[in-house]
Amino acid sequence: MHHSQSMRDMPDEGAAITASGILLGFDFGTKRIGVAVGNSISCTARPLITLHGEHNGQRFAAIGELIREWEPSTLVVGLPCHDDGTPHELTRLCRRFAQRLKGRFNLPTILVDERYTSTTASSQLTEMGVWGIKQKPLLDQVAAQQILQAYFNEPAIEQIP
Repeated sequence: MHHSQSMRDMPDEGAAITASGILLGFDFGTKRIGVAVGNSISCTARPLITLHGEHNGQRFAAIGELIREWEPSTLVVGLPCHDDGTPHELTRLCRRFAQRLKGRFNLPTILVDERYTSTTASSQLTEMGVWGIKQKPLLDQVAAQQILQAYFNEPAIEQIP
C-alpha cells in the first residue's frame, strides 16, 4: 500500500464530501426536529426520534444524548428551499442550527437540499399504511431519514466550515 492511500480506506468518489460510519440526519423545524440514523457502509437510514420543545437548551441537550449514544462521524441537516431553489425564512434558521451543531459538537456538519423530502416522507408513510393524523409524529423522523437517504444517493451539497 502506498503512503498516499493509507489515509483513506475508501475509494475516492471525486470531490463529493463522503462521510463514513454512522451519521445522524436532522429535519429541522421551529416546533420539532426529526432525527434519523444512517450507516454509510450499507447506505441505509432509519427514522429515530422526533425532538419536541422549542428551547435551544432542551434541543441541544437531547441532541447531545443522541450523539453520545450513537457516536456519529457526521451530522447531516436538511436545508429547505422553495421549489425554485430560492431560500426562505426556514433556510436561514436551518443554517444557523447547522452552525450551532458544528460549533457545539465539533463534528463535520453537512447541509443537504431537502426540497422534496417532506412530500416523499408523507407518501412513504401512506405506502406503509400510516395515514392522516397518525403520520404527524412520524413525519419529521421519516423526513430526516429521507434527508440522509438523499445524502447517500448524492453526497454533500455543502459543508459547514
